[in-house]
Amino acid sequence: MRKQQLTARSAKSDWTPAPQQAAFRQIMNCFAYPGRVNVLETEAEHALPLVLATLVDREVSLADPQALLDEDEHRRLGAHLASPEKAQFVVWQGQCPPDFLPALGSLENPEQGATLILIADSFAAGVRVHLSGPGIPDETAVCMQGIDPTWWQKREQWNSGFPMGVDMIVVAGRQVLGLPRTTRLTAKGAR
Repeated sequence: MRKQQLTARSAKSDWTPAPQQAAFRQIMNCFAYPGRVNVLETEAEHALPLVLATLVDREVSLADPQALLDEDEHRRLGAHLASPEKAQFVVWQGQCPPDFLPALGSLENPEQGATLILIADSFAAGVRVHLSGPGIPDETAVCMQGIDPTWWQKREQWNSGFPMGVDMIVVAGRQVLGLPRTTRLTAKGAR
């Protein structure tokens, strides 16, 4: 499997209110309708910095153990850096299997479960993932290339104690997909 090295660089406009507000609406739309792939308007080559500029600030913790963001991006975000086990937001290269247990929240505070932001290669090819649950009439499917199948097995384990669990955002180029913990997922063609 080819390992893609990504160091995401933001566009200057990613740090302004209008693009962040538009991105927030698109990301929330992805969570309301899991399986829907939306395009974020950014001048950057990759939407990861805009996703983070939209959702992360000085009040939350972020794990970026694979250095997908450069030092300037971290400085601008201002988030507290933490380990993947403790961070509220975790950025991870989807081709690399998870080797950590993210924060899952508790029965009293399920909102303390982490949001995992995975970097994929494409939504145009790859493993076909079938989704069902709230926001999805019957069932829908989406292809994802560049996500190690271990992610889907771990996601099922992590979300088995619902309402505890993790939410996921998958980013491929300028496209995003939301996978709330309420979405059931079956990967076809995965090992």
